[in-house]
Amino acid sequence: MRLLPCGDRAMLVELPDADTRRRLDATLRRTSIDGVLEHVPAATTVLVRAEPGDLVRVARELRQLRLLDADSGRSVDDLTIPVIYDGADLAEVAALLDITVAEVIARHTGQTWTVEFAGFAPGFGYLIGSDDNLQVPRRQTPRTRIPAGSVGLADQFSGVYPKASPGGWQLIGRTELAMWDVDRDDPALLIPGRRIRFEAVSA
Repeated sequence: MRLLPCGDRAMLVELPDADTRRRLDATLRRTSIDGVLEHVPAATTVLVRAEPGDLVRVARELRQLRLLDADSGRSVDDLTIPVIYDGADLAEVAALLDITVAEVIARHTGQTWTVEFAGFAPGFGYLIGSDDNLQVPRRQTPRTRIPAGSVGLADQFSGVYPKASPGGWQLIGRTELAMWDVDRDDPALLIPGRRIRFEAVSA
């Protein structure tokens, strides 16, 4: 791992691949390091925030960590998300992959997705599929407003927009399940480590 300072109270841990990042995330969820306030996983990095003055010691302990298996820190239930597959880009996604619309839906619902990390907006999770068979580019021209609940694809990720916002993902469907609700005990449904299944439903 490579440690890069981010001011005097945080460091960015750069890792060689997503699997190592999963293992560090799992380890930090299970291991208490004095002075660590929080850690934030991303694709192949983890931001670690520490108490003032503790950064050097925390960095030393991070280098000495024995990483757990990625699943060792997982303690969240699986989640099924009902989706109405009528997205504006569904046909275009099928054309990009040279398959039928029905096959796009079958691939999206036929695999397990894992929330790798969160970002962009509260409640927005970046999901990686177990089959890695729906990779499409982002739209060349982003939309200025995408409705909440829109289900999209971009690069190797799938995601669900938690609220109306601009965005450039390829839209394949929508769900009525709220991804972010401040009135819930856990406002975000798509939290890192959670496994997701998408289920096709009628409008």
